[in-house]
Amino acid sequence: MLGAAGVLAARPRRRSRATWRAITDPADLGVLEATRLLHRRELSSVELTRACLRRIEARNGGPPSFDGGPEAVNAWVRLYPAAALRAAARADRRLARGSARAPLLCGIPVGLKDLYGVRGLPLTASSRVLDGNVATQSSAVWVRLRAAGMVLVGHTHTHEFGAGATTDQVGNPWQLARSAGGSSGGSAAALAARMVPAATGTDTGGSLRFPAALCGVSAIKPTRGSVPTAATIPVARRLDHAGPMARTVADCAALLRAIGSSARLRRLPLAARGGRRPLRGLTVALTDRLDGRIVDPDVEDGVERAARALKRLGAAVVVRPAPRMAGVDDAGYSQIFDTDLWSYHERFVTRATLYRPTTAVTVAKSAVGAGRPDAAAELAREQVTALWARWFADQRVDLVLEPTAPWSTAPRGAGYLTGYPALAPLLEFAALWDATGFPVVALPAGVGSRGGAPLGVSLVAPARREAVAVRAGIELQARGLAPPVPRGLDSRLGG
Repeated sequence: MLGAAGVLAARPRRRSRATWRAITDPADLGVLEATRLLHRRELSSVELTRACLRRIEARNGGPPSFDGGPEAVNAWVRLYPAAALRAAARADRRLARGSARAPLLCGIPVGLKDLYGVRGLPLTASSRVLDGNVATQSSAVWVRLRAAGMVLVGHTHTHEFGAGATTDQVGNPWQLARSAGGSSGGSAAALAARMVPAATGTDTGGSLRFPAALCGVSAIKPTRGSVPTAATIPVARRLDHAGPMARTVADCAALLRAIGSSARLRRLPLAARGGRRPLRGLTVALTDRLDGRIVDPDVEDGVERAARALKRLGAAVVVRPAPRMAGVDDAGYSQIFDTDLWSYHERFVTRATLYRPTTAVTVAKSAVGAGRPDAAAELAREQVTALWARWFADQRVDLVLEPTAPWSTAPRGAGYLTGYPALAPLLEFAALWDATGFPVVALPAGVGSRGGAPLGVSLVAPARREAVAVRAGIELQARGLAPPVPRGLDSRLGG
């Protein structure tokens, strides 16, 4: 397993600044690419941060706005350029004292989803309900990223309060008329448009994974409880997961090392192994959870492409029936979601007219659902989680491969009035793994031949087995499933 020191050592032949600058704009660098240059002092954090700020100016489509225009990506709800440059200068001084003493992520710019508190800065969940709110404490995740020397560029837009899957105020860099997904849509769009190399998201029913799939980037939903959610605005506290987003799985793993609470996460792999068949001995299952559901043919192609790549890398790909009565509805998800959502939002009852329309409906529905006792739902969740854990063990399966979402594109709505045709298929695929708390690595598997959109697939592992899914994701991206770049990015978005 390659540690932080190994990542910095396992680098290509040293280039001069003039050489690599002729090859790329610093804003195009991924997390681990940038760390090598920063630690070798071939690039400064100030230079990198300025490059990201220039890219944001060129591609965001104007200053951050609440609703976002149809010709704008509008990934950001707020930017902090002056503070970011000061933080970058501090990171440079830290790096100058010696690379070995500086954390791996020191000097890397990052965007925080607008649910993560930063003491003294606004925190609004992309909602007028929280207009004027200022965080009184920093989220546990930001405390850890700040300690790692990361540079906060701004807060990214979320679907209002994280309670949905469209984030309509954000345009997808692949095509601005398409949804960037939600609820971490701003983070995914910022990554896909090469505005920052790293971002954070949250996942309650798929909110890290949906936007990653629709925007062609990567995300890791860790085992529930592995990353603290303290001082983060909750969606449903018993279902919430905090996690990293970046363009590659390896970059996500580097972020997860920094924010995770367990030693196992600090040992996640960061680089591909050598050899022709690095996944030999791994068993990956395709299940019948797809059966009877309408799935975009492009998405099916993406799953098949990923399965073929896994076989080439030495993994055994098998077909196994999913356990019966082990879906999201069986796990008490809806009842738990309603109870937890309302327990937070009942404090805003006098401000309900300030919600976006569909968020108001979601919150009102949760008030009704919260009136029912949820002890049975919690028991059902525990039973389904145990059933899936036994299934992985009995079937001798290491990972499940499945679509992240049943379709690759969705129209961008206007203020959440339109968007995804229905949420039920999304919940069935993705929310199950929030109910069980199992870790999932989400990554793109090419671009659809019909829709021209990125195709998202997920690698699901049993609890606390993130390393297995991360290893497979890194190998896939190193051997043929590299993250796609939106076509015509420069001409459509500028920069």
